[in-house]
Amino acid sequence: MSSIFGMAGGADGGRLKLAIQRSGRLTDPTLALLRSIGLDFESYGQKLVSHCRNFPLSILFGRDDDIPELVGLGTVDLGIVGRNLVHEEGHEVVELQALGFGACSLVVAVLRDAPHQAAADLASSRIATSYPRSTRRFFEGLGGKPEVITISGSVEVAPTLGIADAIVDLTATGSSLLLNDLRPIATILESEAVLVANPAAHADPERRATIDRLLLRVRAVNAARRFKYVVMNAPESALPAIRAVVPGLKAPTVVPLATPGWVAVHTAIEEETFWDSVEQLRAAGATDILVSSLEKLLL
Repeated sequence: MSSIFGMAGGADGGRLKLAIQRSGRLTDPTLALLRSIGLDFESYGQKLVSHCRNFPLSILFGRDDDIPELVGLGTVDLGIVGRNLVHEEGHEVVELQALGFGACSLVVAVLRDAPHQAAADLASSRIATSYPRSTRRFFEGLGGKPEVITISGSVEVAPTLGIADAIVDLTATGSSLLLNDLRPIATILESEAVLVANPAAHADPERRATIDRLLLRVRAVNAARRFKYVVMNAPESALPAIRAVVPGLKAPTVVPLATPGWVAVHTAIEEETFWDSVEQLRAAGATDILVSSLEKLLL
């Protein structure tokens, strides 16, 4: 583990310490998230620590595998890391917020023509994985004790090479499994990037207050991603039907127009139901529908 993290546990002038992945699939979306919540900091090249200029936070860049331990041991106060690694490492941390990126699943998979139909069928088989602790815990929960073979990379080829009967690995789209003639038979964990805290830091009133300030910003950005801001014109007579379709966060904002009997309705619609809602609004009499993205939404 880099000595820079050991040094981070010393005097910090009241700053929180946040560990994030230095290089990998979570790095860019993590940096984008931190900048979207207004943090002003540098990140480039070999830089290992960056102090925010406008918030009491120091950002430490390291290996993603180290982050659960750094948070669990209290070397840092916070971490952004995949839930799969938190689950694998087993350190006690507090999950504060799922962040909506880096989604993937930790699955059990076998060759397409293998006879196994369920994870329980592998109770005494050989299983290759980069997640040995998660694998053992999962199969122990099923009452099995397979031989777990730890492989650091290219886990998907293990069954084809005869190294193992099955694998436990991460998959985001399933394409890698298909390319290697594998099929999933069980899901151990649904994962995404999460913000986690050290339990002692989370329980400390002073640090908790700063954590809550940071968390407010993160949740505002996450909430905004889930909604579209919609403005429409409609006859007043259509308001009951429109409110039935889009009740708004508490209630839609209704503004009279210069044209008698007409109003403008301002509301927020969840992204996942957006098109169904728009079709229903048009059927209810809404017209001139304007749609825009939200930047922040404080609920």
